[in-house]
This record gives sequence, C-alpha cells and structure tokens, in this order.
Amino acid sequence: MKTAIREAIPEDIPQIQIVRNSVNENTLSDPSLVTDADCEEFLFQRGKGWVGEIESRIVGFSIVDLKENNIWALFMHPDFENFGIGKKLHDIMLDWYFKQTQEDVWLGTAPGTRAETFYRKSGWQETGTHGKDEIKFEMTYTNWKNRKQ
Repeated sequence: MKTAIREAIPEDIPQIQIVRNSVNENTLSDPSLVTDADCEEFLFQRGKGWVGEIESRIVGFSIVDLKENNIWALFMHPDFENFGIGKKLHDIMLDWYFKQTQEDVWLGTAPGTRAETFYRKSGWQETGTHGKDEIKFEMTYTNWKNRKQ
C-alpha cells in the first residue's frame, strides 16, 4: 500500500470532511459545526494543512493554526489507522510549524482516547484542560527539536 503525504489544496476539502466525519473518537456532535469555509480558512489563511493519500484517496489529514498556535486537526480514517500515516502527518506539521515560529503549540483532545495516547507517546505535555473536559497538551520548540535529534 503506497502512501503519499502532501500539502492540502482547496480541492481536498470534500475528502477532508469525509475523513473528519468518519472517526470513532473525538467526533463532532454536529458535523455542520465545521464547514468547508472553516477548513479553507484554517488551511490557507490561518495556517497550513497536509493530507495522507493511498491510491488518490485521502485517508488522513493535519492542520495547524498559526494565529492561535494550535493544532486544529489531526484525523485518520478508522480503516487506515496504525499504518504510520498519522505520525507522518504529525511530524511534517510540527516541523513546518516550528520553522515559522518558536512559540509553544497546543491542542485539546478527549481523555481516554487513542489520540491522548498518541500525543503522550509523541512527547506532548499535559498542561490542564480545554473546553468541555478535553485534555490540553503543549509542545515546546525545544522539546520538539530534542525529539528530532
């Protein structure tokens, strides 16, 4: 199974939405809460995004927000978890982010999820809570650079 990681383009948004709405954890209570216009704003005005593809099908994506120093999204289609694509999307995103700024970056995720485990293993530090009962994690420039050595 040949995978490719590349920068997201506007034409990817419909497939990004399919992946976002296919997840089993950290689901949206109302899929209409994240519009195509939201995706476009975060991908091309506020930050940047990447997609993971298998045979031209988007199976995962990541989006970082430079305005709020936040990981806006990192999601994998459930059928394509555990292939290492999420880790690649994560690493490319953080490498790019820390080339733009040395500000800490944060994210929120639900406790007791595979995402929580993934972020802990990836070196994120728990710093409190965010929103409705989410765990807030942060990554510093120094911690990221030290992990990459």
